[in-house]
Order: sequence, then C-alpha cells, then structure tokens
Amino acid sequence: MLELSTPVQYVKGIGPRIAEILAGKGIHTVDDLLHYLPFRYEGRLNPRGISELRAGEMATVIGEVRNSGLFRTRRMPIFQLTVGQGRNRLQCLWFHGAYLHDKFKAGQMIALYGKVEQDQRSRELQIIQPQFEILGDPAESGGGAEKKAAESLEIGRIVPIYESIGQLTPRFFRRIIRTALEDLNPGLPEPIPAAVRSRLGLISPREALWNVHWPEPGESFEDLQSSRTPAHIRMIFDELFFVELGLELKRREQKAQTGIAFQLDSRVRSAIKKILPFHPTQAQKRVLKEIAADMEKPYPMRRLLQGDVGSGKTIVSFEAAIIAIENGFQVALMAPTEILAQQHYFSARQILERARYRIVLLTGSLESDRKREVCRHIAQGNAQLVIGTHALLEERVEFARLGLVVVDEQHRFGVMQRLKLMRKSADTDGSGEAPRREIASTPIGEPDVLVMTATPIPRTLALTLYGDLDLSVLDELPPGRTPIVTRRVSDELSPKVWDFLRKQVAAGHQAYVVYPVIEENAETELKAAIKMYRELSGNIFADLKVGLLHGRLDVALKEQVMRMFQKNELQILVATTVIEVGVDVPNATVMVIEHAERFGLSQLHQLRGRIGRGAAKSYCILMTGGKVTEEGERRLDAMVKTSDGFKIAELDLELRGPGEFFGTRQAGMPDFRVANIIRDRQLLEAAKQEAAAVVSESDTEISAEEISRALVHMRTRWKHTYGLVEVG
Repeated sequence: MLELSTPVQYVKGIGPRIAEILAGKGIHTVDDLLHYLPFRYEGRLNPRGISELRAGEMATVIGEVRNSGLFRTRRMPIFQLTVGQGRNRLQCLWFHGAYLHDKFKAGQMIALYGKVEQDQRSRELQIIQPQFEILGDPAESGGGAEKKAAESLEIGRIVPIYESIGQLTPRFFRRIIRTALEDLNPGLPEPIPAAVRSRLGLISPREALWNVHWPEPGESFEDLQSSRTPAHIRMIFDELFFVELGLELKRREQKAQTGIAFQLDSRVRSAIKKILPFHPTQAQKRVLKEIAADMEKPYPMRRLLQGDVGSGKTIVSFEAAIIAIENGFQVALMAPTEILAQQHYFSARQILERARYRIVLLTGSLESDRKREVCRHIAQGNAQLVIGTHALLEERVEFARLGLVVVDEQHRFGVMQRLKLMRKSADTDGSGEAPRREIASTPIGEPDVLVMTATPIPRTLALTLYGDLDLSVLDELPPGRTPIVTRRVSDELSPKVWDFLRKQVAAGHQAYVVYPVIEENAETELKAAIKMYRELSGNIFADLKVGLLHGRLDVALKEQVMRMFQKNELQILVATTVIEVGVDVPNATVMVIEHAERFGLSQLHQLRGRIGRGAAKSYCILMTGGKVTEEGERRLDAMVKTSDGFKIAELDLELRGPGEFFGTRQAGMPDFRVANIIRDRQLLEAAKQEAAAVVSESDTEISAEEISRALVHMRTRWKHTYGLVEVG
C-alpha cells in the first residue's frame, strides 16, 4: 500500500533509474507524482467507424492491422500502417518512424487517436502521427480485444495528456499514475476543517486526485481545460489555503515580537514638514499616516510601499527616516545598484542636509580607507542615514542603533539579504534568531522595515506574495507631471526619429536612447549601445554632446556621466537598462528605445518612467527592428494605449506568468504545483479569508483538533518555504 510520502521509486514500474529522471523534475514522492497534472485532455470517448470519418476532425478508431512497412525518403524514414474495418481502410503515417518497424502484426486489433486528414494525391483519409494502443494479437478472439478496448487507458474515455520528461512519454505517465492511484492508501488524511469544506463545496482529497487524472465521461471539457472542475478546485484551494495559513501565522508571530515604539510628537511632525520640497499629494499623506501609525506600535513594522514610477515613494521613505532619526535611531536604505544608491544619496543630501542630518553612502566601489571611515561612523552611531548597496550586508558593517530598514526595488534582493540587514546590530546567538539588543543599557527591539517597489501588483496578489507585510499604495502622481505621449515606429523611420530628437534638444530638452545590449553579438542582429554611441556621437549628432552609460563602465565614470547629464552638460544619453531605475532628470523629455520588442513590459514601463518628470511634454518612442512576435505585439500595444502601471502589470502577469514576474525564488514564495495566482484569484481571496478565521479561532464551527491538524499539515507541506517568507 502506497502512502503520499512513499518515495516514487517504489511505485510499480518505476524503480531507481526512472526515479532519478523524475527527481530532475522535482518528483520525489508519490505525492509529487500525483501532483504532476495533465496539461490538457483529449476526448476519446466514442470510437468511430472509418466510413464516418471526415477530414479535419479529431477521432478515435478501432481497427485491424492489415499491413505495415517502413520506407525511406531523402529527408527521413516514414512508417506506414494500414488499418481496416471490413472493406474500409485508413492509412496512418509516422515520420522518423523506424522505431515502429517490429511493433505491429497483421491481424492485431489496434486503437488509434488523432486528426483525420485527406491525402492530396490519393484523396484517401489518413492520420499522421496518431496516438495508438495495441488491443489484441491475431490469436485473441474479437471478444478479448473488445474487453481490452473497454479497459484501455488510451481510448473510450477522456484521456489525460502529460508533458514528457525525456523518454518518459504521456503514455508512461498515464500507466504509472494509474498504478499509483490504485495502490494508494484509501484513508488519505483530511487536513481542511469540515466547516471550510462545506462552505466551499470541496470534494475529498482522494476523489480529487482520481478525477483530476481520470475525469468522468460527463465532465465539461471547458472546465477541464480551464482547471475549474471540482477536482481542480479542491487541489488548488488546498495549496492556497495552506500558504495563506502560513502567512497568517507569520503575521501573528511578528506582532508578538518586541519592536521600537517611536514617538511621533510635535517636534517630529515639525521636522517632517521642514524637509518637504513641495506640497504632498493626498496619497502621500495617507501613506505616511499609515507608516507613522505602524512606527508608533510596540511591535516591528513590516510594510510594503507600492507605487508606480514617479509617484513619490522616495520622499515618503525620507519622512519615515526622520521619524526614526528624531527618536535617536539610525536608518539603513538599501538599493540594488550603485547608480540608484547614488541617486538616493544625492536626493537625501539635497532634501535632508539642510536639517543637519548626517548622511553617508556605502557602496562596493568605495576605496578601502574611505569604506573603513564610513563603517566607523556607522558603528559609532554618527551616521544617521546610511544609504548603500549590497555592501551594507558585509560583516564589517555594524550599526549602533538601527531603527528602520528601507529596501528599494525589493524584487532585486533575496529574502535572506533583507533579513540580514534587518538584524545588522544584533548579536545573534547562533540560532539565526535576533535577540533584543542593548545600547547604553537601553533595550532595542527589532527594527521597522519598509519595503518599496515600483512594480504595481494587484492587491490580492501583493497580499500573498508579501503576505506578512501590510500594504500601502501610492496611486496618485505629484502635481506638475504631464502625460507621456508613446508612439511605436519601425527602425526604417529612424531618420525622422533623430530629426524629432534634434528639435527637442534645440528647444533646450534632453533625451535618452536605450539599447538592449552593450556590445554586438555574432548570434544576434541587435543594435548595441557602444556601436550606436559611436554612430550617434560621431555622425548623426556630431554637433551635440552625447554620453554613454552602461553596466560595465567604471563606477567613477558612471557617476561622472550621470552628473553631467543631470547638469545638462550632456544633451543625449545613450544607455542600456542600467537607467531603468534611479535616474531622475526633469529636463529629459524624450525616451527612444531601440529594439523595443526585445524588452519586457514592466521594463519598458520602468524605462518610460525616466521621462515626464518635469512640466514639459514628454515622448516615448518605441522603435522595432525585424519581425515582432505576437506576444511582443501585445506588449507594444499596451505601452502605446496606457501609462497605467497597474493595467500594464496585469498584462505582464498574464504574459509572463507569476513565477517569472515575481521571481518567486527571490521572494521566498513556494512554487505552486497546481494553483496559478492569476487565474485563481477568487480562490486565493477565499483561502485568505478562511485561513484568517482558522488562525484567529473566530469560527466556532471549527474545533481545536481540526485547527491543530491543519497547522501540522501546513508545517509539513511548507517546512522548506516558510522560514523564508519573513520580510517580503
């Protein structure tokens, strides 16, 4: 009898060698095998007579093998099989079919499934590359063949189609999964409380496993293909419910930790008002109020600040920093690139140094003497706002009194990196847990954490991906921002584009020209930044000041180029996506993106966000070269039609899928085996509500025993994941 935890090699027909192949796809146990779901289904319910067949339809046919043979063409060997029913016959062809040479014997009964086509020369019907199953040898009686047809896994039913793994075919998976289901212990545990199952009409786990692999004949094909059968819904809810249960527990655990209860008195409020360079938007006021309320609480703040490009996240983070600094604590702001860290540093000095706050920059490229000096200021508590890159995570960096951690562009960091920064002034005891800290006999709790992202994520999804974080959204742009006009053109029109760019520069504005690669590559025909910089600066715009910025430049040179562009000493900046985040030049009004079809949708939106930061009208020109894929057309069309980051994120999610969009390995989110958090958003919301009720014990219909059973199952299922879902 098999259990869900049984190693997959003990399933009849697998063994150690095949188990090793399956392990490469993450299939280690019977549970993993049964969660290897069909990616589609085929209706092979009613075998057809050959005389009934029509070209263009999918059909199941049972017939007798008349003859077969292999013939070779100059391009490939082709195996041909003739199947008959009385006087009617049907041809079957398999390209590269030498492996079938000894497979069939005249007189065998065989089941076939495939698309019926008409041969252009003979006008006879044929099926190319059909699925097949041999039902009986010539010696068997017709009744035996009919019985075998009735028991077949290949015909007379809705047949599951699995993705092949190497030489392990869909037929192999049908046979092996059927065996596993038949040998599975019938007493599967039921971890979801009865009241939850009743409210959502969930079937049992065993019934779900059987029906998702072997649907009943009357099952809706539309529901099967869209994963909306009762079996699919049970398995999807199973995954989402226990993920949400884990996140609810994290929230409860965090609220039990000792944090820092910051004081928000009139002195602090006055300090915040002094640094504001402009009148804040209503959204900024609302978000700051949410953050400030969190910082006053005695447990650590864990908040996600989400806002579209240009919505003013940085100034809100500086306001939060002032609350911590005015309370006598240090603030760490970590950015993913040196350019972005430098941009934050320049902005902080411009906004905060008037109030005499001490700000330092720590990046990997600093000279060792300068780095030592900065680290000393941090350790002694002299540096109040520390802005840096991954260099903040180095062992030598220790804070005297860390009160707030701000992580910008969070999706570019791993979870453990953020956790390491959070605990920078903690003396860990080897357990990985950070105890309370004491400076000058004053106990210090866990620092508050503010995580920022410019990638708009629909609220329900954000609350799952960053489920242990409270969510604040900046959904309003500061006044003075003008809409960006976005146009798409072929690179054949580049002379007109360059003329337009020249007119913008003549009017006193600046422009970006972005390329997908730094240098030319023999394998692609993409234009490269270095080559096009030479062409633009030496030929097309020889009379203008053109700069070059890309990731391989020396850090000092990068900084010099950016300062020159910010001071309008360069009129055109040729760059790669290194400018995607962190570059703020209000005078730049034109963004030309060459080979725009090669960029991701969110990336295009981020690049466009570099312009439109001043009062002048701005233009984003998407230039395409060569053939554009259907998906590329959808991306470009979305960019032209809308500048709404949330709409763009929705389409990007749809096109790329949640795994690639979110970078789930970075986020600490489990890889879902059945659920899709885009498609299954309504079930996700239901799972979130039910999990909250279970953890809070507010549902009187759920017994303590059921709660305990659900929590044990959750910890077993996600034991390798939930250590990571900690700080977003």
